[in-house]
Amino acid sequence: MVLMYLSGFFAPIQSIAPRRRDRKSCQRFKEMHEMPAVTEQIIFLNGLRLRFRDWPGPATPKDTIVLLHGLSGHAHTWDALARKLAANYRVLALDQRGHGASDWAPPKRYGTDDMVADLTAFITALGLEAFSLLGLSMGGRVTIQYAGTQPHGLRRAVIVEAAPEIEAAGMQSLRQNLARNDTFASIEEAFAQARAANATPPEAHHLERVRHGLMLNADGYWTYRYDPVLRSGAPRKFQSPEESWASVARINVPTLVVRGANSDLIARTTAERMCATMRQAEFVEVAGAGHSVPLDKPTEFAAAVTSFFTRTDSV
Repeated sequence: MVLMYLSGFFAPIQSIAPRRRDRKSCQRFKEMHEMPAVTEQIIFLNGLRLRFRDWPGPATPKDTIVLLHGLSGHAHTWDALARKLAANYRVLALDQRGHGASDWAPPKRYGTDDMVADLTAFITALGLEAFSLLGLSMGGRVTIQYAGTQPHGLRRAVIVEAAPEIEAAGMQSLRQNLARNDTFASIEEAFAQARAANATPPEAHHLERVRHGLMLNADGYWTYRYDPVLRSGAPRKFQSPEESWASVARINVPTLVVRGANSDLIARTTAERMCATMRQAEFVEVAGAGHSVPLDKPTEFAAAVTSFFTRTDSV
């Protein structure tokens, strides 16, 4: 009898009948098993245990790309993109403090300065002498501030749905979303709420994002896997708009600014101003996407990002 490991338990397989596979099925099977392996590791930085996912890429990767998720997100946000990028690059996706499987921080230590300090320590601990950054929303703020310090070793940056100035209506909508019910009897219930709020993403892709973002609480209910302090509206320290624009002006590496065409958080004029302020910037707007561009339009987003990295590999 053969035992198969399925989601935490062993299930007996009585028999496996051979069957013929068509050419497309064989190709999909081959691609699946040739995907670069991913590992999960814990690293101790600034007094916290932080989890990251590591796709090593080919034997000689062209670059290392560090991915930073947004508020309420997690490293699995990037799974679909990372699998594509890992064909040519080493890819590192970090659970930022208070998110995913990383430790929660003291309530007043969730400012951008704190997350930039984590990123700096992460880069140093892994000995990355050359790397690129890609950040979404909160992760984009971290990318702007970090890249604005002109750090040695940074080759390129991708800033997704982040800017020195945020639209007031979009911020109000974000606060309302964070204030929604956050306990569920099942994963299906959580997913139903997520789909009701945003039916744009491909369904299977959306389910994976929700599933990885949940954990069981002490009462046996499912809840989102990040520090509730981040949902409370407690003040967090960010750069002022003036400070952030100054950071943007100091970014001197090739940079891609990505906006969702339906975003209510980042105005197109603001994204265009960012590109005009930087020395080597490009702007792309993803049709049909809102603020969560990698979630809403994963294929189109991956195409824009991979195209940018391919075009700037020799820089």
